[in-house]
Formats: sequence, structure tokens, C-alpha cells
Amino acid sequence: MTTYNEHILPNGLRIIHEASPTDTVYCGLFVNAGTRDEEAADLGLAHFCEHTSFKGTERRRVWHIRNGLELVGGDLNAYTNKEATVFYASVGRADWVRAADLLFDIVFHSTYPQAELEKETEVIIDEIDSYNDSPAELIFDEFEEMVFRGHELGRSILGRAERLRTYRTEDALRFTGRYYCASNVTFFVYGRVDFRQVVRLARKYGGALPAGAPRKQRTPLPDYRPERREAMHGTHQAHVMMGNRGYSSDDPRRTALFLLNNILGGPGMNSLLNVQLREKNGLVYTAESTAFSYTDTGVWSVYYGCDEADVNRCRDLVLRQLRRLREHPLSAAQVRRAQKQLTGQIRIASDSFESYALAMAKTYAQTGRHRDVDAICRNLMALTPDDLQAVAQDVFAEDKLTMLVYR
Repeated sequence: MTTYNEHILPNGLRIIHEASPTDTVYCGLFVNAGTRDEEAADLGLAHFCEHTSFKGTERRRVWHIRNGLELVGGDLNAYTNKEATVFYASVGRADWVRAADLLFDIVFHSTYPQAELEKETEVIIDEIDSYNDSPAELIFDEFEEMVFRGHELGRSILGRAERLRTYRTEDALRFTGRYYCASNVTFFVYGRVDFRQVVRLARKYGGALPAGAPRKQRTPLPDYRPERREAMHGTHQAHVMMGNRGYSSDDPRRTALFLLNNILGGPGMNSLLNVQLREKNGLVYTAESTAFSYTDTGVWSVYYGCDEADVNRCRDLVLRQLRRLREHPLSAAQVRRAQKQLTGQIRIASDSFESYALAMAKTYAQTGRHRDVDAICRNLMALTPDDLQAVAQDVFAEDKLTMLVYR
């Protein structure tokens, strides 16, 4: 049984710690706000604030931030998604206090100097241009815009160039002032360090921070209506996505969906889509399916890229696999093999210490629970063929599928 330590400061700052088997410490600040928390006029602002938080604080200039951990061989990074903004570091145990000091400074004391914002805006626009040049990536954003039509979850994380160029220091301070507050942040540490020191540092750097106002309630989801769309991109390949809404992170059915998804189009060479579309018919290089959970919903999708002449043939092969999973229960032996495969993948992935630390932080920040790999695997192993078929009939129903084609 893994031992976790947790603590909440009087201002609401949450702390989660777990000892690791190495001398590298992974730590960070998980801000419970992302793209879906932007106002309608603030498209891309959450990601913009993530980038520009590294551009100067009340105590540090850009040079000091850039070299704060690099000079001791450490790494400083961040990412933004639809529901969170996360700043994190990996560093040797002897220098982890330095990392904690730097993280708290850039998250809670950034000044967002206008000259630096204008330079970084062009960097983000280059990122957008690079993304737009990759239809295999761009299609995922447009697909979610269709699945979550009219809702914040359908927004692009990166935003649009014309709006980004209008952002000023006060815009960044407005967004971070609302969400980068103690009661909306979790300090996470995965490393062989004393938990009492973790709490002392959290008090030192974050104990005097304001708790912040109660967070804005996230907008309920509108009803789902499947769509079909084709777009001309002039690419050598056609790119295709089809899928449906899935299950939230608290929905017990999500475990069955993840197992089904792994059977259908997971990373294994024996996935149904890889065998049917690539190995047997030679129609694609990539065919995969993905299941992702948000706090109140989820999304499941299939992606493949193929010659334009093969779009319909590939679609029919995918639909045939979905129909089989809906109409014909997997045998107990098939389910057992799939369970062993996925639990093995989960345990191997947990050996990536950085990934484990980020997953630990996400679980605790969004649910208040510890991420227990053993419990996850036990839940997977308890699934029955009937559990999987019920989820397949719900999520894989052909009349519920949204479909997007880039030609």
C-alpha cells in the first residue's frame, strides 16, 4: 500500500506528497483552471498566462527564471489544458528547495511586463501556425469543438493570433488574480524528502497568500447532437475522426470504456483497428482510439489517416468493429487477456516518475483522492464481459457518432 501525505493550509492551499525511490524530486503547482474557465472574450488567455508567467516576477528577471534550475541540471516546465494549468520541475534532491521557491514565485508573483508579453505573443502565434500546419493534430481540436458545440470545452487551448496580440499586462493579472489563488492550487511533491519540510516550505512561500474568492461555477454541458463535417485542407492524406462523448472522471463506467478503448485502438500492435486497417488491409499507417475524461464529461474518438480513395472503406471497417463490440459480448478469456494487457501498460507507465507525479497531482487536485495504481488495476480486473458490452452499446452506437473528415 502506497503511503501518501497530505495537508491543507488555513488559506486553502493543498499539499500532497509521496516518497519516491530516486534522488530526483518532482514538484509543482497545479492550478485548477484552464481554457474552460476563460470568459468568452478571453480565448487563449489561460495558455497565454502559462507562457508569460516565466517572463519576470517581483524578485526575478527573465534571465534568473531561465537559469534558476538549468544551472543545477534541473528542468522547469508547464502546460495548459481545458481544465488546468500546471507548473512543475524536476531537480536533484539537494536543490529541490530552490525549485519550490522558483515555482511559488512564478505562479503567485509574476508581473507580466508588457514588453515581454509582446515578444512571447509572437512565440505563441508561431506555435499556432505550427499546429495549423499539422492536420493530424488540428483535427482533434475541431472534433472537440463539434462534440462540445457551444461550450467552453470546445474552445481551442491556443487561442487566435488576432486576439492574443491585444492582451496586456492587466489581462494576465485579471485572469491569474482570479484563479492563481491559494484555495485553487495544489502543491505536489514526489520525492525522497521529509514531509515536514514540504509543509514548512509551503507555509513559507504560500502561507500568507490570499485564499481567493470562491471559484466561478463551470457551465453545464448542452445536449449532445452528433454532427458530420468535411473540410478541404489540400493534404496528401485524408484525416478522419469519429467519436462520441464519453464519461467523466467520477463515472464508474469510465474504467470499462478505457479497457474497451484499449482493445479497440490502444497502443498495442494487437489492437483491433491496427490489425484490421493496417496489418490485414494495408490501408493506414496510423489508426488509434482515445478516451479522455474531464471532471463532468468525457470524449472518446477514433482517428486514422489514409489515402482519400480509402476513406469510406476504412470507415466501414471501423464501424464493423464497433458493431461487433456492441452486438457480441467478448468472451471471459478475451476480457482477461485485455485486462492483463492494460494493467501491464498502466504499471509500466507508472515507472515514468514525472508522469506519475503529474497524475498524482491531477487526481488529488481535482478529486481530493489519492491515485492508487493498485486500486485502479483491481477495478480493471473486476470488469465483466457484460460491463464492457453495456458501455459499447452506449458509447459506440452508430447514431451517436460525430464524424469529421479532412481531405
